[in-house]
Amino acid sequence: MKRILVLGCSGSGKSTLSQKLSEHFKLPVIHLDRYYWKPNWTPTPNDEWDEFVIETANQEEWVIDGNYSRTLDHRLKRADAVVYLDMPRYLCIYGALKRRIQYHGKTRPDMNEKCPEKIDWAFFLWIWNYKKRSRSKVLNALDQAMDQKKIVILRTRKEVEKFTNGIKESGGF
Repeated sequence: MKRILVLGCSGSGKSTLSQKLSEHFKLPVIHLDRYYWKPNWTPTPNDEWDEFVIETANQEEWVIDGNYSRTLDHRLKRADAVVYLDMPRYLCIYGALKRRIQYHGKTRPDMNEKCPEKIDWAFFLWIWNYKKRSRSKVLNALDQAMDQKKIVILRTRKEVEKFTNGIKESGGF
């Protein structure tokens, strides 16, 4: 396995799982948020972002985590495997709040260094509305790729733990 895509709502645990997969499979990890957000939470322009995602996904080896549904098709095409963290809303909100407390006044390791951790109303609503806005699109894309890719959907923290332990024991998915 050379290219693993990790998807899920903010606060679902994408970055943590990506780091573990990166270490286990000895693959470089690419946290898309780190590259999308420029200093002071300024988004990257679409054309520049598309170019970055295409160039990154075309690399031979990676673990990429992030949402960015507009560029999902290209990443999905290049991935050998996909892990979708389909967590309940309350777990994602809890994860985002925990991260906010943990990194208060600091920037977390998977972000651009000039983007201190924050939660504002828009971000809370983004998490709250994720299932209604994005989930069906992701599941449809994964359903279409099911025959060509190894796809794992995890719905609880316990399933994530079982999955990562299984990788350690068996060496793969």
